[in-house]
Amino acid sequence: MLEVIQREYIYISYYFMVQLRQIFWYWIAGMVIGSLISVFAKDAIHSLFGGMKDKKMGIWGIVPASLLGTISPLCMYGTIPIAASFSRQGMRDDWLAAFMMSSILLNPQLMLYSTALGSTALTVRIVTCILCGITAGLFVHFRSRKTPFFHFDGFEPKASRDTDPNLFARFLKNLGRNLKATGVYFLIGVLLSALFQRYVPSDAFGELFGQNEGFGVLLAATIGVPLYACGGGTIPLLQQWLASGMSMGSAAAFMITGPATKITNLGALKIVLGIRHFLMYIAYIMLFSLISGLIVNIIV
Repeated sequence: MLEVIQREYIYISYYFMVQLRQIFWYWIAGMVIGSLISVFAKDAIHSLFGGMKDKKMGIWGIVPASLLGTISPLCMYGTIPIAASFSRQGMRDDWLAAFMMSSILLNPQLMLYSTALGSTALTVRIVTCILCGITAGLFVHFRSRKTPFFHFDGFEPKASRDTDPNLFARFLKNLGRNLKATGVYFLIGVLLSALFQRYVPSDAFGELFGQNEGFGVLLAATIGVPLYACGGGTIPLLQQWLASGMSMGSAAAFMITGPATKITNLGALKIVLGIRHFLMYIAYIMLFSLISGLIVNIIV
């Protein structure tokens, strides 16, 4: 019995180290770039979005709002107070919806992590996230013309923690917070990937998520709800799943529902949206991820 345990430990350790070597530098680069943007470019990005409120772009403003959301380095709990501030300044709800939706799904750090999945998966992730933001903006535009869609009462922008007068020290402190926030989830993702590689037959997985594409997309969209905890932690798993036969459409569905239904995001969104709009949000995410996954499978 002890020999079996030792043998399995050796196998899992081997798979763990192989996976770690493959993805470690993507994780490091993602944290470094994310911290650089957060420290030196965050205010400029949000100023660009805030400056849109005085421009007469109409419904077309949804597009740049969604694009700016994808490069905002803030998580949802950081984005909502900023959006609340913009709303009080007169920003349109449809622009806010596009910005917030794409900000939930993507940020520069996650974008860089996703390069580990290959150029096709990275492109799919960026395009579907931007389109999800644009579509959310369109939905709010036509759904809520007379009454406010969001309820930002009680949300105030928090004081920035990047205040050290020494720019290098400010960057290092942000990088340390980044490491603390993502490190454990990243290592758990690598471990789960190693366990998957050791114990899950690739043929069976490929048949489930690859050959039966419609069911695979639906299943991937569904498991994205409880399984997603941290963007960096899911990259090792997605890398292994794609190598084992997961279709690109299934991966796209998972990459949408995962961050969009992350439990910490849902808690904040339920307060901002109210129960009725919150249920609409859940239905929208599931429907958009399913349709996107099916279209991606057809194209890719």
